[in-house]
Amino acid sequence: MADIRTVEIDSSTYQVTVVAQSTTTHTVTLQADYAQKITNGCISNTELLKKSFEFLLQREPNTSILRSFDLSIISRYFPEYEREIGK
Repeated sequence: MADIRTVEIDSSTYQVTVVAQSTTTHTVTLQADYAQKITNGCISNTELLKKSFEFLLQREPNTSILRSFDLSIISRYFPEYEREIGK
């Protein structure tokens, strides 16, 4: 299992490092309204990012994850994302 480390850069930007066979670093933006929409405020943004990367890593290697993206685009690639994360 990969080690997922998250650092808050500012209120809507995070650096996520995935330590696996290869280590990758990703810059992820997360808007407060989107986080509220999919989690109903039940978990922190840091936890949401970790769970989102766990979701992605079940579907692709960390080396295939975009290096910079807004969290909301995950559902464009994986339509089940919001439903799964909302559980």
